[in-house]
Amino acid sequence: METLQGFKRTNYCGEPRLADAGREISVCGWVQRSRDLGSLIFTDLRDRTGILQLAFDDATEPELFKKAATLRSEYVIAARGVLRERSAKNAELPTGEVELEVKELRILGESETPPFEIVDNCPTNEATRLKYRYLDLRRPVLQHNLMMRHKIAKLTRDYFDENGFIEIETPMHKGSFYALPQSPQLYKQLSMVAGFDRYMQIARCFRDEDLRADRQPEFTQIDLEMSFVEMEDILAMTEGFMARVFKEVLGRELSLPLPRLTYADAMARYGSDKPDTRFGMEIFDVSDLVKDCGFGVFASAVAAGGTVRGICAKNAVASLSRKEIDKLIEMIRGIGGKGIAWARLTGDGVASSFAKFLSEDELKALLDRAGAETGDVLLFISGEDESAVLSQLGALRLEVARRLDIIPHGVMHPLWIVEFPFFEYDRELGQYVAMHHPFTAPLDECLPYLETDKSKVRAKCYDLVLNGIELCSGSIRITDPALQSRIFDLLGLSHEEAQLKFGYLLDAFRYGAPPHGGLALGLDRLVMQLLECDSLRDVVAFPKVQNASEPMTGAPGNVDQAQLDELGLALKSE
Repeated sequence: METLQGFKRTNYCGEPRLADAGREISVCGWVQRSRDLGSLIFTDLRDRTGILQLAFDDATEPELFKKAATLRSEYVIAARGVLRERSAKNAELPTGEVELEVKELRILGESETPPFEIVDNCPTNEATRLKYRYLDLRRPVLQHNLMMRHKIAKLTRDYFDENGFIEIETPMHKGSFYALPQSPQLYKQLSMVAGFDRYMQIARCFRDEDLRADRQPEFTQIDLEMSFVEMEDILAMTEGFMARVFKEVLGRELSLPLPRLTYADAMARYGSDKPDTRFGMEIFDVSDLVKDCGFGVFASAVAAGGTVRGICAKNAVASLSRKEIDKLIEMIRGIGGKGIAWARLTGDGVASSFAKFLSEDELKALLDRAGAETGDVLLFISGEDESAVLSQLGALRLEVARRLDIIPHGVMHPLWIVEFPFFEYDRELGQYVAMHHPFTAPLDECLPYLETDKSKVRAKCYDLVLNGIELCSGSIRITDPALQSRIFDLLGLSHEEAQLKFGYLLDAFRYGAPPHGGLALGLDRLVMQLLECDSLRDVVAFPKVQNASEPMTGAPGNVDQAQLDELGLALKSE
């Protein structure tokens, strides 16, 4: 193989334009493809900025032409020559008006035939591409994603630095483990006690949860904490950051302030605390209309203190046949529901699983409440547990929207969800449990209900949601020792347990704790949503798969005792 000795790259492949014709330049990269036309050879050279065509013709020195004929896909080469205007231009390439008339060619590294072609729309299955991730990452789409991630990370530091934030790294301890998925949580609160006032960190965190498209066992978050602020200050700071990202990354103006929904409204209208508001199909309540109807499923649910809710899929009769509705029913049963009652408004009238049990007036009132017209399909779920009914309808709403293909692309709908419940009722335990970490503050007006009616207590908690994905979550923290003691008591934490788990933070609060709050915004999820990727694996360089393994290196693997001792770990025998 040849070397780069004496060779200096002057340009990236994606840079040259027609105005540069006549210049001598030097480029390096990988061969995308080479076309040997006999007396002409055209080689597409690729680096992370794009592709430049290299030209070898009858004016090329014979030995150089012979060397060019040996080039194969993914060879690493360096080339020097003169830029000239292409006779056959390629409008799909930014460099498509020029080509490099090569005067010097060096082959720096040969390549075997790759297990898949290095192209954006690669048909090879993901498992193979992840096994050869270093090749997969050569694809322009993934390189673009990771470069955009870099840009957003740099923008993040710039924005918060300009607004007086100090980046402070929090530790990970040898032989110790975090119970919270947001590992910096307590340390950033201690930073407020320490007087730093505004903290930020692009923090690496870990999560012991089932993997999904928007989750990885290790992830990166933009972590913030601010002192001497109320919720509005934190939300405004975050909105300014989002507006900056939208402007510099997407070239879009973000209208501020962002819309807000209370948790109760989000659940009632969308069946989710992270609603996708890019389309309608909002949930409606018909409990009052069917409480005395002849359809026992509806009437008994209401009589038991439950609810009957529905969605209206507009112009869906052709798509949602009886067979398709049966598939939706199975989906709902798969997430704990009992089924779906339905009505299809065809040109011949109403075909329904329950209409025969309703009077004409009852059916008309129900259709009016739904805003239903000919061509629409109504889907209803009933049950004694209102929260379960709403969650099931939320999942059904998204699935129907996907099947009808009504979720618009290229549209961004960020919004805040506020006033989360402080407690949630656990039916298995038969009691209320904390919905957030124990330092989350309740709303001031809810303090009288802490001991008397937990269902009325709402938190100074807030989530930022973008197109149905939770980007960040945060809260105002408790710094009043008396209130903190009340919360610990309500959560069943004794003074001894609280000291054992959080003693250092509680001790710190005895020495003058400023009012403070913050949030953690998922960097991976933000990039994923802005680039409209289907999975976090598209914006993470070396992602994990479903079983939390990394296919390229085979990690996690076995370790010997010396490595365990070095890490401060021990393996427990079954």
